[in-house]
Amino acid sequence: MKDLKAKDIMTRPVVSARKNASARDIAMQLLSGLYSGMPVTDEDGKVLGVVTEFDLLGRVFMEEELVKLTAGDVMTKTPVTVDVSTSLNDLLKTMMENNIVRLPVTEEGRLVGVIARCDILRAFIEPEFATYW
Repeated sequence: MKDLKAKDIMTRPVVSARKNASARDIAMQLLSGLYSGMPVTDEDGKVLGVVTEFDLLGRVFMEEELVKLTAGDVMTKTPVTVDVSTSLNDLLKTMMENNIVRLPVTEEGRLVGVIARCDILRAFIEPEFATYW
């Protein structure tokens, strides 16, 4: 595969939430943005979890009120993250093996970007990357 790293294709800045953020507010951000999930971080930028549309829908399905829940209540608490130096091949492998849509990217343990499946696909079809094929 290409000689690209996570830092070459990640999206930044990253929209993230704190653990005490309202689940309803996160849902509103997801609806108004072009993304379907976001990392949850602590004050130091360490990734604690990820909140996705699927997580929120699960709570709605259980007839819970999002306004009464926080990111900490609904987030997936075992997030898969990658380092900025992770290769494109390893990014794709991680996503496929874990059946996930987006990967928070960290540097020295702090959130610095996010990579979605479309970012990896774009790296293979955009003309400026043609020399890597």
